[in-house]
Amino acid sequence: MRQIVLDTETTGLEVELGHRIIEIGCVELTNRRTSNNNWHRYHNPGRAIDPGAEAVHGLSATFLADKPPFSEAAAELWKYLAGAELIIHNAPFDLGFLNREFELVGMTQRLEEVCKITDTVKLARKLHPGQKVNLDALCKRYSVDNSNRGFHGALLDAQLLAEVYLAMTGGQSRLGLEEGDAGGVRRHARFVDLLAPPDVPLPVLKAADAELAAHRARLQAIAAKGQCLWRSDLPE
Repeated sequence: MRQIVLDTETTGLEVELGHRIIEIGCVELTNRRTSNNNWHRYHNPGRAIDPGAEAVHGLSATFLADKPPFSEAAAELWKYLAGAELIIHNAPFDLGFLNREFELVGMTQRLEEVCKITDTVKLARKLHPGQKVNLDALCKRYSVDNSNRGFHGALLDAQLLAEVYLAMTGGQSRLGLEEGDAGGVRRHARFVDLLAPPDVPLPVLKAADAELAAHRARLQAIAAKGQCLWRSDLPE
């Protein structure tokens, strides 16, 4: 199972007004474990950056002046993304910009046609109705350290979202234990790294048919007393 946690930074909020992508950050998960096959690029948008956007991500026209345009990386990025499940916080925003960038270089197929899309905003709202679901709020809820997030950054935000996503979907991304290194620096141990070496896949245990049937029966009993939110998620 290959998943890619993705984030972008842009020159402004409205793709319809010609705003462009200036940073793309992706973190690859294979069987719910991070790999070293990440993607991070800056791009010269060929247009001005809205002051409000620059205040959020801190990327200036001067910094981006010597960066390549999106067109130089488009084919490679498409190959990297195609076939994976894309995990994106507020997916319509990033997909709108990505699809437009691909369209501008003559690639008219949409990412939704070749990738499964998981929107973590929708997932978080389902899990925590009525609560804040921005990335900072979710980091706080799931004890993910975001103290380095002075500015929004595509790769940093993708890394934070990967940890939040793993926690939201049933796997601790960190333990509340600490371990020291030779330099005396204290750091949190990643839960997945404590289970096995990086090249050993984690087992995926699926419920048996009898277990699913028993679970459905239990949910039906709960639903008889009121609305049951989880029934729609059960496999048929």
